[in-house]
Amino acid sequence: MADPVPVLDEIRRLCAEALAAVEAAGDDDALRALESGVLGPEAPLGRHLKSIPRLPPDQRGPVGREANEGKRAIQAALAARRAALEQAREARLADLEWVDPTLPGPVRGGGRMHPVMQVCRELEDIFLGLGFDLLDGPWVEDEQHNFTALNIPADHPARDMQDTFWLQDGRLLRTHTSPVQVRTLRTQPPPIRAVALGRIFRHEELDATHENTFHQVEGLLVDRDVSAAHLVWVLRTVLQELFGRDVEVRLRPAYFPFVEPGFEMDMRFRGRWMEILGCGLVHPGVLRAGGLDPDTWSGLAFGMGVDRIAMLRHGIEDIRHLMAGDLRFLRQMARGTDA
Repeated sequence: MADPVPVLDEIRRLCAEALAAVEAAGDDDALRALESGVLGPEAPLGRHLKSIPRLPPDQRGPVGREANEGKRAIQAALAARRAALEQAREARLADLEWVDPTLPGPVRGGGRMHPVMQVCRELEDIFLGLGFDLLDGPWVEDEQHNFTALNIPADHPARDMQDTFWLQDGRLLRTHTSPVQVRTLRTQPPPIRAVALGRIFRHEELDATHENTFHQVEGLLVDRDVSAAHLVWVLRTVLQELFGRDVEVRLRPAYFPFVEPGFEMDMRFRGRWMEILGCGLVHPGVLRAGGLDPDTWSGLAFGMGVDRIAMLRHGIEDIRHLMAGDLRFLRQMARGTDA
């Protein structure tokens, strides 16, 4: 059994230092900086939490408990320190002017999580549980990463399906999250298990099923001897987590430039089959563009629209509602806790 003690000691040290810093914070700005620096995803404690799926099985429980207990203790200390600072401010004000405490205070509406962000958070949890890393990439891309390295040269007809917004310097707003695949292949040695969730842009004619700004989750797994069986297992597991254990799936042949073979995956939803995502085995040309030998490495990739999942969940028939910013509409599907 591997010894988790060094990791546990490191987590305890980080939490003790964070609690001491919270207690010494003198204002809200300092608390906000501490919260970001201590609990953010790239902070040391956040990295420990993200690393749990990659730990040996016998270490995940102790490390996860210690990290989560420390996180809760820091959050409680932050809340207590904010309350103490607020009380001190009120005491100073009471010395300066008389306030009638019986008067009603201002009514503040609590923020709620957008239905698309609800799905993003759920997808993050699902893929972290499957051992995938969460990645991100720039919204403004170059032609090489967005098209060429993904087996879509300038004269390829697939570009007609991804008309986009070009900038004066020759760059463009990314049309999919697939460029993260290429960046990952070029910067991380295999094996690779990663997903990228984010906003994408296309020059679409707006209607009930088309928007110029929407969200996509892109998955990439590269290892030795990856097959379509692995692809089906991963995607079926994800869809069952999203829509219920009774979900059925099937593959149909389809064309995507960056996979070979390529498939559309259908699922049986509410009594009928419907297309839900595109997927396939990573094209050898994409592996070569990422600096990998396709005779040694193979992979699977898939892409799924996050907005569409939200629409299916809530019975939304017009995608434009999701980006319109109409609070009356969004409150109908907002999660009941403050975002």
